[in-house]
Amino acid sequence: MDEAERESSPWQRNLHVLWFCTFVAGMAFSEIMPFLSLYISSLGDYTKAQVTMYSGLVYAADFFVSAIASPLWGIVADRKGRKIMLLRSSLGMGVAMALMGFATSVWQLVALRALQGVFAGFISNAQALVASQTPRKHSGASLSTLMTGPTSGMLLGPVFGGILAQVFSIRITFFITGFLLLVTFFMSWGLVEEKFKPVVHQSGQATSHNPLAAFPNPKLILVLLSSTLIVQFGNISISPIISLYVKELMHNVGPITVVAGIIAALPGISNIIASPRLGRYGDQHGSGRVLIFGYIFATLMYLPQGFVTSVWMLGILRFMIGISDGALFPEIQTLLTKNTPVELTSTVFSWNQSFQSIGNMLGSLLGGWIAGIFNYNAVFISTAALMVINLTLVWWLVPEIRKRQAPATTHS
Repeated sequence: MDEAERESSPWQRNLHVLWFCTFVAGMAFSEIMPFLSLYISSLGDYTKAQVTMYSGLVYAADFFVSAIASPLWGIVADRKGRKIMLLRSSLGMGVAMALMGFATSVWQLVALRALQGVFAGFISNAQALVASQTPRKHSGASLSTLMTGPTSGMLLGPVFGGILAQVFSIRITFFITGFLLLVTFFMSWGLVEEKFKPVVHQSGQATSHNPLAAFPNPKLILVLLSSTLIVQFGNISISPIISLYVKELMHNVGPITVVAGIIAALPGISNIIASPRLGRYGDQHGSGRVLIFGYIFATLMYLPQGFVTSVWMLGILRFMIGISDGALFPEIQTLLTKNTPVELTSTVFSWNQSFQSIGNMLGSLLGGWIAGIFNYNAVFISTAALMVINLTLVWWLVPEIRKRQAPATTHS
């Protein structure tokens, strides 16, 4: 699709509809995530170390399967369209989520999380659909705006889920999650319009055994995908222990699920405010600059979280993390979009989803493992170290990303 076709496509309508759909999906996912470790502890008589390690395993099951399945779904999306992938994902994950409410053991929960991983990818496919139809001059702002959808949903989800868990039970949130994902299925089916053209491989193109041969800057693509893995590793390593950390800081007294939900939601507030503004700044002055800022700011905000002694200080620092997330993820996706042939948009976003899932899996396992062996604060300290490592890799391997305008290649 050339720029004229992009301008005439319903890209703005799709952006608005998919913003709301990803908002609902984000809220559905986040309703149960902060309390999954508490749900696990209710399924048996486990020690603190066992709960943290089982939590890591349950979190990782989804992401392990998703890392394998995402590239395969990406190939299907480039051939059949992104809309059908939205329908597959929302319906499949809705069923898997609802079944989790009936789990009676950790291993049943692991199996259902793995089933959820088979159907993962709603948000990444929404990003691919928007990226493939939005005029490139608006891609940074559009993707940053789209990212505020799931972010704001994840903002409300933990609070809503925490209230439900406090008033009813954690199990109820699984059934509500399944219903919300069914809502996104019908909205995507009836309201999203895609002008899809199947990928047509030119002669000789299919004979290449190098999957990166079609990209003008393969090194940049690999660095960006690796950055997605590392940033997500850092983010998700905290998820299995956040409610347990809050419980410890509150000395096991008070409405722990509600407070844990609020703490988990705080990054979303600053992300909603910062992400579109950082996206517009990146379109005008270079996405690379915004990316570098995100790494530095994330390091400065993660490190002190390992030394807090009150929920209030943790909340302030978690709030600030939303700014770094608003700089990192949208700008990585924007740079991928601007340096990818349009016919491979779904492919590269599925790779990005796969690397994100690997980061999720490793973060879940190692986050629970680190917390079980050392303590909760060690997870935050190790995450800060990872941000420094990632920044060093980006700075060293892709020096052109430091320029005012980051590298970009236009493809029709």
